[in-house]
Amino acid sequence: MARTKKLTASEIDGVDYRRAKTWRIALSQANNGSAMIFYVLVGLMSYLQNAGYGIAVAVAGIILTVTRVLDGIIDPVLAIVMDKVNFRHGKLRFFMLVGWAIRSFAVLLLFVWGSDKGLGPVFFIAVYVVYIIGSSTNDIAGNMIPPVMTNDPKQRPTIQVWATIYAYLVPMLFTIVSTVAILPRHGNEYTVGMLQETALVFIASSLFFQILACVGVSEADKPENFAHITAKEEESGVSLKDMWSVLAHNGPFQRFLISAASDKLAQQVGAQAVVTTMLFGIMLGNIQLGTIMGLITMLPSIVFAIIGARHSGKHGARRSVVTWTWACLAAAVALVVFCLAVDTRAILTSIPLMIGFFGLYLLLNGAKMCVTTASGAMRADIVDHELDRSGKYLPAVVTATYNFIDQIVSSLGAAIALGSVALIGFRTVMPQPNDGLTTSILFVTLALFLGLPVLGWVCTLVAMRGYTLTREEMIEVQRRVSDKKAAVLTGAPEAEAVPQSVGLDGPETLG
Repeated sequence: MARTKKLTASEIDGVDYRRAKTWRIALSQANNGSAMIFYVLVGLMSYLQNAGYGIAVAVAGIILTVTRVLDGIIDPVLAIVMDKVNFRHGKLRFFMLVGWAIRSFAVLLLFVWGSDKGLGPVFFIAVYVVYIIGSSTNDIAGNMIPPVMTNDPKQRPTIQVWATIYAYLVPMLFTIVSTVAILPRHGNEYTVGMLQETALVFIASSLFFQILACVGVSEADKPENFAHITAKEEESGVSLKDMWSVLAHNGPFQRFLISAASDKLAQQVGAQAVVTTMLFGIMLGNIQLGTIMGLITMLPSIVFAIIGARHSGKHGARRSVVTWTWACLAAAVALVVFCLAVDTRAILTSIPLMIGFFGLYLLLNGAKMCVTTASGAMRADIVDHELDRSGKYLPAVVTATYNFIDQIVSSLGAAIALGSVALIGFRTVMPQPNDGLTTSILFVTLALFLGLPVLGWVCTLVAMRGYTLTREEMIEVQRRVSDKKAAVLTGAPEAEAVPQSVGLDGPETLG
C-alpha cells in the first residue's frame, strides 16, 4: 500500500510560503546569543559603576534608567535608516557587524581601558551612549531576521525556539563563567579586576556567535526580501510618519506592546545582578551552586520551547501566549508560597526542599520559554500584517517602535532593583553573596524576582483578549500579501494596498 504524501503548509493553506533550512535558522539566531553575552555584562554594569567609577548605588540606578530611555529614542532613527537602505550583499549582515563592533569598542573603554582611572561619571555616561548606539544597531538587525527568513506559520515558531535557546542558555552559561570560573579568583567580590577579565572573555566569545549568525542569514539577506508591495514609487519610502502609523493604527501591535513591555519590565528587574545575587547568594546561601542548579533546571526547558513552538504553529501565537501565560502565573504563585513556607537557607542542604524549589523553578522557566517562543512569532506576524495593512514591509520600524516603548518602560528596571535594595539599607554598597539573610532581603527578592512578573502576566492576559491575529487570520494575511505582490509584478491596479486603521477599537478603512 502506497504511503500518503504529507502535505506541506503551502499546500494546506494555498499560500506559497517562503521557507529556510533548519541549520540556517539555528545559525541565524546566534546573533541573539551574541547579544545575550552583552546582556549579562550590562547586568554587571551597576557593580562597574560603583567599583570602577565611584558612582553611588542610587545614582547608578538613575544613570542606567536615563540611558535606557535614550536607547529608545535612538532606535526609531536607526530603524528608518535601516528600512530605507539596501545593499546588494545584504543589509542584515552589515548592520549586525557594525553594531557588534561599536558596542565591543565601548565595552573595552568602560570595563578595561577606563575603569579605575578616576575618569568619573561623565566619561562613563558618554561611553555608555556609544554602547547604546552599537547595541541598538545590532539588536534591530537581529530582530529583523525572523520575518525575513520565513513566513510559514509552522516554521516561524521554530525560529523562536532557537532564539529562546540562545536567550536562555547563553546568559546562564556566561553567568557560570563569571560566577564560577572568574569570581572566585577575585575573592568572591565584584572588583575592577574581575569585571575587566569578564569583559575580555565575553567580547571574544560574542564575536564567534556573530560570525555564525552572518553565515545563517546569508541566503535570505537579499534585496527582494525587503520589498514593499505598493506600485507607487513615491509611497515606497520610509519615514517617521510610517512609524507613527504603525503605533497609532495597528491594533494587534498595540496589544502586543502592552503584553511585551510589561513582561520586559519584570524581566529587566529580575535579570539585574543584584537580584540574582540576593536570590542565589543570600537566599540560597551559595551563589556558585545556585547558578549551576539554575543551568540544570534550564536544560529541560528546551523541551518546553519545542512543545511551545508546536503548539504555536498549530493553534497560532495568540492562543499559545494565553495558554502558557496562565501556566507562568500558577508556577510563580506556587514558588512564592514555597519560599515563604520554608527556610530558604536549608534548600541546598535538603533533598526534598531542593526538589520542591527547583521543580517549581523548572516549571516556571519552561512556561516562560513557551511564552517567549510564541511572542517572537507574534512580532513576525505583526510585520506581515503591517505589509498587508499599509503595503510597506517595515521589519526595522516595527522592531524599533516596539523597542522605543519597551525601552521607556523597561528603563525602570535598574532603578526599581537598585532603589529597592537601597530602601533596605544598601545605599552606598551593593549586596554581596556573603551577606546574611534578613526578612527584608527575603521579601524584596521575592517581590522583584516573582512579584513583578505576576503583574506583567496579568497585563498580558488582559491585552490578548482583543488581539485579532489568530492562526486563521494569519493565513488570510499571507494570501492577501501574495496576491498583492503578484498584482504589482503584473501591473494590475489592485496591487495598491488599502491602508486600514486597526486600533484598539477595531478596523476602520481610511479615506
